[in-house]
Amino acid sequence: MRASLRPALVLFVLLTAITGLAYPLAMTGLAAAIFPAQAAGSLIHRDGTVVGSSLIGQSFTTARYFHGRPSATVAADPTDATKTVASPYNASNSAGSNLGPTSAALAERVKGDLAALRAENPDAPVPVDLVTASGSGLDPDLSPEAAQFQVPRVARARGVSEDRVRDLLAAQVEGRTFGLFGEPRVNVLALNLALDASLRQ
Repeated sequence: MRASLRPALVLFVLLTAITGLAYPLAMTGLAAAIFPAQAAGSLIHRDGTVVGSSLIGQSFTTARYFHGRPSATVAADPTDATKTVASPYNASNSAGSNLGPTSAALAERVKGDLAALRAENPDAPVPVDLVTASGSGLDPDLSPEAAQFQVPRVARARGVSEDRVRDLLAAQVEGRTFGLFGEPRVNVLALNLALDASLRQ
């Protein structure tokens, strides 16, 4: 019995040290050496201050900024720990709403969002990503069409021409990864920072 137990314990300790300590440390060090920005969280800086990550969306609500996709993330209700409250882009609780096409709550929310968006830009069809949350609830990107839809509002709020805002938006559009994967997209935080830098008012 003892002869069988000792090799098993030695193997357990050895594999724990390799797979639980040595391998993660080696991969972390390698990632930091090869991809330092990504390993640090793909952080975005402005004037030496971290203002967000290119991987996690943020809630922009004023008319002067482009708005991201709806976020379905929640947080604990501060008044009742057994309940949750909406907490857009809560990175500690990444998840979709799990509401399906027969959900009255989802239909009501989408209907309200559509009404607000149509009032904002009545002449254009509303892109689907402006009324649907992503699976994670943290999507930092929009389709170029969803950003274009918001150009009139942003231009009015900033007192500049729509063409100027469109030119700025066009410079922020990212193509497919390696020209093959995904769809063209716009990072909302990067776009809003470019807006601030270019249209300081």
